[in-house]
Amino acid sequence: MERRERTHRLIELGGLIQKSGLADAVGDDRATLYGALLSLAETLSPADRQATLALWRRRGQRAFAAEQDAKASLTAQPAVTP
Repeated sequence: MERRERTHRLIELGGLIQKSGLADAVGDDRATLYGALLSLAETLSPADRQATLALWRRRGQRAFAAEQDAKASLTAQPAVTP
């Protein structure tokens, strides 16, 4: 069961990298992706770690909300008939 949960978590994390556009931006180059993520992790200095995480969280929440709104507006539109 733990292995299944771990696998699900890893798939979700990979999906977020794809959803962010980063994978396409670097041509799916794993070394480049890994380097980018390492650079990002280095920006989390102890002095401003919480503020940076809060900023990232808000940005992610807004992006998820915008995506949900876009999906909802597509399903709410009446079908166009010829």
